[in-house]
Amino acid sequence: MHLLAILLQAAADLAPFAKMGAGFGAGIAAIGAGIGIGQIGRGALESIARQPEALGDIRSNMIIAAALVEGVAFFAIVVCLLILFI
Repeated sequence: MHLLAILLQAAADLAPFAKMGAGFGAGIAAIGAGIGIGQIGRGALESIARQPEALGDIRSNMIIAAALVEGVAFFAIVVCLLILFI
């Protein structure tokens, strides 16, 4: 039982570091999503420039890929905010 008390005290002492890490994690997730969506847009524009007739297919695939990246980033930010406030 004594070991549990020690572990709980250690977790309470490290709570500020966990909150700081959660803030950094949310920021990194947002930056990563921005970079990922930028790469998707760049690739789509290059593809459209090479094959203008494939505009519709490229655009729809770009929107789906960007939505998936945004969904993962949103999930990461929500997890970090839960760690921060709970």
